[in-house]
Amino acid sequence: MPRKLRLEFPGACYHVINRGNYRADIFKTEGAKAAFEACLFEACTKSGWRLHAYVLMSNHYHLAVETPEGNLVSGMHWLQATFANRFNKLRGERGHLFQGRYKALLVEEGEALGQVCHYLHLNPVRARIAPVRELAAFRYGSYWYLSRPKQRPAFLRVETALLEAGGLPDNPAGRDSYAEYLAWQVTSGPAGRSKAYVNMSRGWAMGGSDFKRTLIKDHALVARTRAWESIGAREVRELQWAEALARALRAVGKTETGAVTAAKSAPWKLAVAAWLKTRTQASNGWLSHRLHLGAPAALSRNLTHYRRTLTAKDPTWKTLTSISAT
Repeated sequence: MPRKLRLEFPGACYHVINRGNYRADIFKTEGAKAAFEACLFEACTKSGWRLHAYVLMSNHYHLAVETPEGNLVSGMHWLQATFANRFNKLRGERGHLFQGRYKALLVEEGEALGQVCHYLHLNPVRARIAPVRELAAFRYGSYWYLSRPKQRPAFLRVETALLEAGGLPDNPAGRDSYAEYLAWQVTSGPAGRSKAYVNMSRGWAMGGSDFKRTLIKDHALVARTRAWESIGAREVRELQWAEALARALRAVGKTETGAVTAAKSAPWKLAVAAWLKTRTQASNGWLSHRLHLGAPAALSRNLTHYRRTLTAKDPTWKTLTSISAT
């Protein structure tokens, strides 16, 4: 049976779920959770995602993620493959880490997305790991960041849950009211009922009937998704990489023409490549071709050396890292 196609389009929101292979407790240790959170945050930065909520449990994770660039598939491939490689390398293991493909339910912005955020925040309560009054101390989830605004990454949009809990402000009073709102959800609200929990993890989309009809009508689900996931997706990604490359070259006063005659390991070329690797999913093959950096394997070695020895003192790197993320 062929795999179900993923519907991707700019601005799409999803409830993403996956578990450890054979329901193994892949997030049993603090180190594993911290490593996955780091990979997740890298994926959000590379892919330009907006993370509205997330939670890591012992054997699975949930994300409420928005994809302004319509790139869920490539971003999730990077996230899961990178974490699996790091996890297996650290433990000297091989094999599949996750239970097959992740599940990704499309979510309508507004009330439906808010309910998913509440659902994710209440996962530790449902699993009886933490009572609702102690939920803010549960480290590996977006709710932990709610009361720590200075520690939030820019892509984490915790205000979504607050707004969909009655237009609450992102201040101490609003956050206290949200805690009360979650306590109400546990006893009486739809996000706190067992059957509603199940419904938020099933199907293909969450939202009103008009939202689902519009998806089917306006996005021509099968035809558009096939194009977007194959040739179209690659073309769009490479155009985005090219725009980022042009931006970096302008910032450091260089050109692609100049890259032809510069040495393969010229520090300024490695600085540009390293910057693109932190901001995009540009492949080593694409970077090697555009910046004349030699074979992709050689680029990988040169980037490792550059990051370890030159970034701290290279003025080109300092210039690039001062570029605004917007």
